[in-house]
Amino acid sequence: MYKVFVNERPLILTDKIVTEGDGEYFMMNGDQVLAAVKALRKKKLPKAYVYHPNREEILNKFTEYVPRVVAAGGVVTNGSGKVLFIYRNEKWDLPKGVCKKKESLMECAIREVEEETGVQNLTIENFLRTTYHIFKRKGKLRLKEVHWYAMKTDYDGELVGEQTEGIEKVKWKGPKKIRLALENSYINIRILFKHPTE
Repeated sequence: MYKVFVNERPLILTDKIVTEGDGEYFMMNGDQVLAAVKALRKKKLPKAYVYHPNREEILNKFTEYVPRVVAAGGVVTNGSGKVLFIYRNEKWDLPKGVCKKKESLMECAIREVEEETGVQNLTIENFLRTTYHIFKRKGKLRLKEVHWYAMKTDYDGELVGEQTEGIEKVKWKGPKKIRLALENSYINIRILFKHPTE
């Protein structure tokens, strides 16, 4: 099962059909997939399911209709335990970006954090999780698959938001400010701060 967010609403790719519960089922074909995405984008459904019987093939099949863009980013913690946030499009977000050809996911994550925030001396501690959301680029739907890593740094220099990416602010945030930031963030960012079993 994969949970893909469309306009902050879940589109669940599944190999099971459950009769109870909210949301509508769609089959894994071009028209049905696009109908499900459209219904979520226009907030006509709280949740939608796309069904395909083969769990192993489900994501690749979905990307035949909504092409995948692979990205990576970081949840970066400094020496005093604060987490690095960026502010763009009137939301608090975390640094991430699209991977270049022949670049590993970890190389991409470090490069994007450095470019978007100015933070150096990054060390990856572990892989956190992969999140999925749908966005529109040049009128076409894309599935963004973001691979997130926990990172540490001892950097205490200036924070510089990458203006070409529309980053207005870069801030270190402690627990109280993280909670406030997450209230004005994206669901996929909030997921990163939940306990893995939630």
